[in-house]
Amino acid sequence: MLTHVNPKLPMRDKEISRAYYLSLGFSELGSTAYKEYLMVQKDNVQLHFFEFKELIPEHNYGQVYLRTDNIEALYQYMLDKNLDIHPNGKLQVKPWGQKEFSMLDPDNNLLTFGQAS
Repeated sequence: MLTHVNPKLPMRDKEISRAYYLSLGFSELGSTAYKEYLMVQKDNVQLHFFEFKELIPEHNYGQVYLRTDNIEALYQYMLDKNLDIHPNGKLQVKPWGQKEFSMLDPDNNLLTFGQAS
């Protein structure tokens, strides 16, 4: 049986990615001995990152959809931390009934947070 999914996204620089995800409220997970791999966790969600130094952010289409049970509080946390919300990703109810907002990490991975409205 499947029990979890842990997306693997590209990163150019582990220190920059680590700092970004820690600012989102994630904590580092597992061994820190590998400069080419990063794992972070927040609540029950893990994200994994592999080093891809040649990544051109404008050509990166990495995406992950993260469900939450309190999207308003999460959105406000991001605003209070002065974190950049995607210009087209402000908190709103989408036509498909999900309340969502989106952010881009330093490598242009799209993070969409959603909750059933």
